[in-house]
Amino acid sequence: MSILKLKPSCKEYIWGGRRLIEEYAKDYDGESLAETWELSCHPDGPSVIVNGSHAGETLREYIEKEGKHVLGANCARFEDFPILVKLIDARESSSIQVHPDDAYALKNEGQSGKTEMWYVVDAGEGASLYYGFKENISRDEFRQRIENDTLTEVLNRVYVKKGDILFIEAGTIHAIGRDMLLAEIQQNSNVTYRVYDYGRTDKHGNRRRLHIDKALDVTNRVPAAAEPDCRPHLADCEYFTVDKLELDGVRESSLEVTVSGSTFAGILILDGRGEILDRTERLPFAKGDCFFLPAGDGVCRIEGVCEALLVTVRG
Repeated sequence: MSILKLKPSCKEYIWGGRRLIEEYAKDYDGESLAETWELSCHPDGPSVIVNGSHAGETLREYIEKEGKHVLGANCARFEDFPILVKLIDARESSSIQVHPDDAYALKNEGQSGKTEMWYVVDAGEGASLYYGFKENISRDEFRQRIENDTLTEVLNRVYVKKGDILFIEAGTIHAIGRDMLLAEIQQNSNVTYRVYDYGRTDKHGNRRRLHIDKALDVTNRVPAAAEPDCRPHLADCEYFTVDKLELDGVRESSLEVTVSGSTFAGILILDGRGEILDRTERLPFAKGDCFFLPAGDGVCRIEGVCEALLVTVRG
């Protein structure tokens, strides 16, 4: 058995909706579901294997048993599993936040920083998000605008639609807007510094913690950077490479992915239905499923109709 189907860790935040439960059949009985950590070795939310001889083990436990060779040679430079893959349902806007780089996060939080990318799976009419600043801003003005609730006036607002991509380097201030469904591929980190949360309270009447001083330390207070040209990939950086897989069931009803010894592969099914198979395994898939293929697995075939993201790590 070499194709591992994963069950995600579920996260309920005050801005989440119900689409991941109702449309993606995520097994969760809470009132709302903001995020599912689909491919995760992070201790705050590990994904669990649901098939084969490793069923019931977390992905981290599997890697510890089998050895780091299942991650591939390209991952040897990382001390830990390098990525985390999520689905995110924002019924309301997320907090305005920033993530530190590796050096700051390792020193202050004991884990990696966070560079990430967003793929817009779906967005309502007029949906938007915040991405960087409109223009340069001083540290003092940044703090003042947080304190007097005018921060959004200097943020760069971006209107988005299905299929749009944003690459968010560590240090870039950002926020997901309301009525948006995203796939997020990021470094394996859970470090977020909130600077503004619209004065919201949770179901117990408590405001969520802000991290203003740390955010002031790590935020790049400059205009939003132009999106990098990663063609033919959707995203490509030292931490992850993301590609789009599509089958329409008419002109193309199957495709092959070669999983070499260089890198593992993660496959997140955004839509569709079919089967994924290699030399030893054939598994059905549906919208919202996620799979881990260990390095060296060889040729994997996907059959059916699907829209999916393929995540690997380059050398």
